Amino acid sequence: MIDRPNAEATNEGEMMGEAVVAITGASGARYGVRLLEALTEAGWKTHLIVTREGALNLELECNKSPEDLANDSVILESNNNLAARSASGSARFDAYIVCPASGTTIGKIANGISDNLATRSALVAMKERRKLILVPRESPYATPHLRAMANLSEWGVVILPASPGFYNKPQSLEDMVDFIVARILDQLNIDHELGKRWTGDEIDSQ
Repeated sequence: MIDRPNAEATNEGEMMGEAVVAITGASGARYGVRLLEALTEAGWKTHLIVTREGALNLELECNKSPEDLANDSVILESNNNLAARSASGSARFDAYIVCPASGTTIGKIANGISDNLATRSALVAMKERRKLILVPRESPYATPHLRAMANLSEWGVVILPASPGFYNKPQSLEDMVDFIVARILDQLNIDHELGKRWTGDEIDSQ
C-alpha cells in the first residue's frame, strides 16, 4: 500500500490511504462502484462525490443511489458543497480519481473551471501536484476532449481510459470491470488480486 504522510494506522500497524472519488455523467458507473469496493477492501477511506448526471447513471446501470454507496469507509459529499474538505489544498489526500470521467468534466478541469466539488477537487489535486486519475468512458472521442486529455496528460494527470484488455480471456462483465479497477489500483501502488498479470509466457515466441 502507499505510505503517505497523511495515512492512518490500522489496528495491525499497516498504513491505509485516503482518496477522493468522483462519479460523473459518463456511462460506466459500475467502474466507480467497483473501485469504491476495492479501496474499502484495501483499507482506504474514500470521500465520494456524485454529480447529478452520475447519479442518473448509477440508477440506470447499477440500480443504486449515491446514498447506497455510503458506509463507514465511504463518506458521501454533496457536489454543491464547495466548502467540503476536498475543496481545499490544505486537506491532504493520497489520490483523486474521477471514475468515470465525462467529457464535460474533463473539459472543465482542463480549462480550470471549478464550478462544483468534483471539478474543484480535481483542480486542487493539480495545483498541489498530487495524484489525479481520470477514467474517461467514451467512444469515439470528440476532438476537444482529446485535446483536453492531451493537455492534462502533459500537466501530470493520469488518463486511464475504461478500455479493458482481453488477453486474460474475461469470462464476465465483472472481469472486464476488474481489469480497469486493477489498473487504477496499480497507479495507487495498492496490492490486489484482481485478475492475472502478464508474465510474458502467454505467447510462444518461437
